[in-house]
Amino acid sequence: MAYPFQLGFQDATSPIMEELLHFHDHTLMIVFLISSLVLYIITLMLTTKLTHTSTMDAQEVETVWTILPAIILILIALPSLRILYMMDEVNNPSLTVKTMGHQWYWSYEYTDYEDLSFDSYMIPTSDLKPGELRLLEVDNRVVLPMEMTIRMLVSSEDVLHSWAVPSLGLKTDAIPGRLNQTTLMSTRPGLFYGQCSEICGSNHSFMPIVLELVPLEIFEKWSASML
Repeated sequence: MAYPFQLGFQDATSPIMEELLHFHDHTLMIVFLISSLVLYIITLMLTTKLTHTSTMDAQEVETVWTILPAIILILIALPSLRILYMMDEVNNPSLTVKTMGHQWYWSYEYTDYEDLSFDSYMIPTSDLKPGELRLLEVDNRVVLPMEMTIRMLVSSEDVLHSWAVPSLGLKTDAIPGRLNQTTLMSTRPGLFYGQCSEICGSNHSFMPIVLELVPLEIFEKWSASML
């Protein structure tokens, strides 16, 4: 999860988030090189009185500064489209979980099980135990198996919400009357925190999301205990 004064992204937990981090670094380097070049040219123009009169009417220069930005945009667009299609794919999910947004809590239903559903409310600050995180802990965590493809169906029963878990690279809008879907897969166990990312009313900031990714054996024991 995030820590105070953090400047970058959270550590990637899913393959999709790793790809997003690589794309971010790739684009940032391009922006850095362009900014350095522009700063160098501006500095050169301000610190020298020498001028090259023939550059005012040079077809070669105009050709270069037209083609070069187009090539740079292609270098950004191609990996971006690749990741976009990767995020949209759903490849034989092993488990499906439906999450519904309410004012102001989440409810979850494991559709592959006959009767496994629960509501997830934020734990008030006065009820927190030592070591628990304020405004992020919930009474019922979403327990999921790691290293398995999981499909999340996201919708809402009242207003617009957004189901977001940054370390997994997930952010899906919960829209009343519409069922959106996204997939997740964690490469390691742990607790992963998120929050509603769409302003949905006075208690918008009190809708945390907690995913507990565990090995398959532990998930099976948990699901058996919940039935």
